[in-house]
Amino acid sequence: MKEERERKAGDLDTAAAEWRVTEDVPEERRRAGRRFGAWVAALLFAGVSVVVGFRVADSDGPPPVPQVLAFLPWLLAPAGAGLLLAGLARWWIGTAWGVVLLGLLAWYIEPYGTSDDPTGPPLATFRVLTSNVEFGNGTEALVSAVRRHKPDIMFVSECEYTCDALLGRELARDYPHRQAVEGGGSEGSVILSRFPLKGTDGVSGTMGMPGAVADVRGQDVRLQLAHPMPPLPDQTGLWRRELDRLRDYAAADRRTPTVLAGDFNASQDHAAFRRILDTGLRDAARLTGADRTPTWPSSTAPTFGVQIDHILLSENFSADRSRFLDLADTDHRAVVADVTLHGQ
Repeated sequence: MKEERERKAGDLDTAAAEWRVTEDVPEERRRAGRRFGAWVAALLFAGVSVVVGFRVADSDGPPPVPQVLAFLPWLLAPAGAGLLLAGLARWWIGTAWGVVLLGLLAWYIEPYGTSDDPTGPPLATFRVLTSNVEFGNGTEALVSAVRRHKPDIMFVSECEYTCDALLGRELARDYPHRQAVEGGGSEGSVILSRFPLKGTDGVSGTMGMPGAVADVRGQDVRLQLAHPMPPLPDQTGLWRRELDRLRDYAAADRRTPTVLAGDFNASQDHAAFRRILDTGLRDAARLTGADRTPTWPSSTAPTFGVQIDHILLSENFSADRSRFLDLADTDHRAVVADVTLHGQ
């Protein structure tokens, strides 16, 4: 009997031990899953933190930071995924980290710059269009859009020789005034206008950036086409220098009404572009509530993309409406804005 009792007791102890082991296996798996989730969240937070850190420091940083900064709003996705993983992993420090990152992103996604309307009386209302026709490929589509929307002033980037010839052949009657930098590929650009133009030296750059002064019903208006180099990984220094030249142009004369328009290869999330806005220029898209509408790449816009094509206006202007046109055979959407020039 004693041996039987001891055997039964041993069996019970063995069963209890097996039960504890069975219980410990899923718990250990849960701990391993939480550790893995915390590590993934930390990696996501670290990557987002680098980019957000340069935004907080008002700097574009080294590559690939400028390239990623262009898509700053989309960093909400990895930051949000990291926050979810940190919460599931019960990593409370990481959860706080994620909340801070999301708060900073939400803050910096807000429109940059002022949007107050001028107080002076309206002097003239006209329509401005800017378009990058990608090595001239989108010129025919641009001509059709011009006939539909009838802008008064056009800024056309990457308008090489055949583009320039086609615009002259099709639109010279309606736009008798032009100022151009001729060139092949991406180097050519042109300003077309219904208003009389007086040519200026423009802004020097790798790609053509012509300038002019328009006579808009007796009022001088400075016009400058913007097309700095894109922030390619090995050319971010050149990109910054050419954006700085556009900033210097804007700051050189703050009294004369100014329109600075084109493909800036930069968004409001780039410090070099914000320094242009800090001279007092305002983005027409910002003034009309369309500051985050993508213009590039056109193949995924408006669902996904970034606004790098802008119409910037001095404080003498108000903007009534902005439109974004999908043109065939170019990777940029055209931007059209109705603007009003005000007196002092």
